[in-house]
Amino acid sequence: MRLLAAPPRPLASAAAAAALVATALLAPTPALAQPATRSVGTLLIAHGGEPSWNAEVERIARTAKTGGPLELAYLMGPAAATHRFQDQVAKLAAQGVTDVVIVPLLVSSHSGHYEQIRYLAGLTDSLDEMMHHHLHMGGLERPTAPVALHVARALDDAPELADVLAERARTLTPDPANRALFLVAHGPNSAEEHAEWMKHLRVVAARVQELTGFRDVRAEMVRDDAPALVRAEGVQRVRDIIDMQRQITGQTVTVVPVLISKGRVSREKFTADLQGLDIRYEGTPLLPHALLAQWIERRVAETLRGAVADAQSSR
Repeated sequence: MRLLAAPPRPLASAAAAAALVATALLAPTPALAQPATRSVGTLLIAHGGEPSWNAEVERIARTAKTGGPLELAYLMGPAAATHRFQDQVAKLAAQGVTDVVIVPLLVSSHSGHYEQIRYLAGLTDSLDEMMHHHLHMGGLERPTAPVALHVARALDDAPELADVLAERARTLTPDPANRALFLVAHGPNSAEEHAEWMKHLRVVAARVQELTGFRDVRAEMVRDDAPALVRAEGVQRVRDIIDMQRQITGQTVTVVPVLISKGRVSREKFTADLQGLDIRYEGTPLLPHALLAQWIERRVAETLRGAVADAQSSR
């Protein structure tokens, strides 16, 4: 399925950045072939899930105004085979694109899935055996199309992430002054990546508290794909923190998931993990909030600015 971005907003920076990269990259650099003109496209890549999960990704992709063509790829699930990374890059190349900004629609840049994207883009040759196996099962390979690939950061500590979570929390709890909010995320397997996730989630939690006025805002992860004992410990920690918030405030705790789209994790797993706690939880994910489209646009613009700076410094 081809997804073409609508004309850019008058004040959107992505289109301006696309024009900038088209001129700033004209002089030869070792990493880039140099046609007479350059054109920028976007590849939005997501984890992938059931059809309803993917539908929300496609919906937000259609609204992002990046200043050029946009295609969509998935890392896992049935859609990974029908939206293969290399095929989507080839589609962009066929539209005259010379530079592709890859935007990972992931919560964190510190995960096996983000490393899969870096591997596909040729930025690393090191990849976990299981992550490599998942790529192979989906038929995902490095593209051969003659384009330059630029990988953006995932959501990490983006202000748009905090803004969406704040809105989700306010919808559940219009009177937050004396209440607590807990942000629950999927999380990675390793301790090192867990620390990186927490570094960003603390920034997000602080902004959410500032925006909403909740008395206390915490974040933690269940580490859903980790070995059973590690996941069980993650779930227990989540429950302990929520119970502590309940005791401190004497009020029902609001819980908001830090998930891209709605699927089995938000509907079933988190519900089971939180069973018996005094909470308000609906499981509404980040998508389809319009701020995610603006985040895509911003990631494209800042990644292009980085590409321009790198190209100029290498001359």
